Amino acid sequence: MIMKDSERTDNYDKIAIDTSQKYKGKIRTLPRVPIHGLDDFSVLYTPGIAAVSKKIASDDDLVYDLTGKWNSVAILTDGTRVLGIGNVGPHAAIPVMEGKALLFNYLGGVNAIPIPLNVKNNDEFITAARAIEPYFGGYNLEDIESPRCFFLLESLQKQMSIPVWHDDQLGTASIILAGAINSLRLVNKKKEDARVVFNGAGAANIAAMYLFESAGFSKKNMIAVDSRGILEPERKDIDSLMLKNPWKYKIALETNGDRVTGDVSNAFKGADIVISASKSEPGTVKSDWIKLMNKEPVVFALANPLPEIWPQDAKNAGAKIVATGRSDFPNQINNSMVFPGVFRGVLDARSKGVNFGIMVAASNGIADYVENPDYDHIVPTMDDLELFPQIASIVARKTVESKLARRTDTQAGFLRTATEIIESNRKIYNKLFDEK
Repeated sequence: MIMKDSERTDNYDKIAIDTSQKYKGKIRTLPRVPIHGLDDFSVLYTPGIAAVSKKIASDDDLVYDLTGKWNSVAILTDGTRVLGIGNVGPHAAIPVMEGKALLFNYLGGVNAIPIPLNVKNNDEFITAARAIEPYFGGYNLEDIESPRCFFLLESLQKQMSIPVWHDDQLGTASIILAGAINSLRLVNKKKEDARVVFNGAGAANIAAMYLFESAGFSKKNMIAVDSRGILEPERKDIDSLMLKNPWKYKIALETNGDRVTGDVSNAFKGADIVISASKSEPGTVKSDWIKLMNKEPVVFALANPLPEIWPQDAKNAGAKIVATGRSDFPNQINNSMVFPGVFRGVLDARSKGVNFGIMVAASNGIADYVENPDYDHIVPTMDDLELFPQIASIVARKTVESKLARRTDTQAGFLRTATEIIESNRKIYNKLFDEK
């Protein structure tokens, strides 16, 4: 018996709760060094360890060579916008952060530590993030409400000497761009001419608009839609947006070159691609809207856990390529294909930051990894384990070219480094699996 889409979702929910109850957490810490007896503690701790501290005190950069900072990432959240379910707070955010840490480690060989913050405002968040920076080689911001996430990302990127990345913005935007690149290849359209509708004007889509522009798409050919309708300079709430959400305000001014107004359906007329990161409810994107799009339309319905339109309904309306955020449908657009490789790369280069140029390079690398894309295979999957060291090497080299790297190497050299780290880490997992 074939399950309905909604029934399959309910089944995953039950299994997830049962698994969490059984294992009581998804990650734990293990020593990196061998321990044969008590004498080892004289080296690993006191008295020998004081010599290591003195060495670092004489040269701060040695912390990357003598401690785990070189491979450690903090996953910072306040739990205000968790995985499509909203503001559930820092405690309820922990399961998602643990899952993220697991993917970081298994796919990228990165030691990621969930750090949910019980903070009340932006200043407290920034103070906490700056205070714990010494141990971490990078920050992954996660599940933070919009527009707060924009302010925190910009502020921390300016104030920190390590890469700060908001995965709901930058990671999601990167995989969206990769999917769009291959989609346009399949339908034989040029990015410079493509008309793109961004349905939803939150973290992912606003970041995607800027990333698309960096990749060569025309901002004038983009239209953004939020819960109040089409964004454009004459909208009644434009002055309010300028004060409450300057990032969305800027999008309203810079996109929609034809100044399309009125019903949301008007935005879909003649569009080549729709990127929907909106309400998690089938029917949010209507079949009739897809019928208004250009020939061979591309529809990304990315809300989780439920897409804005079921894939078959989109295809029945004429969509040539359909992608969702779910792994049980073809073409999963998920940032899990991005952040493990990106962070492996910035950590291997000991980068001071990350920028749009680096992200475009990562997106192109992800798209190119799919040698023969087809309508049901526009991006890699998490089964493509060789993807992650490849993206790491591209990112690390681009970091060097951007003059952000503390450590330089060729792309081939970075590939060897990433491959060795990830494969060594995966051997440990496989050994644990063998031992059950």
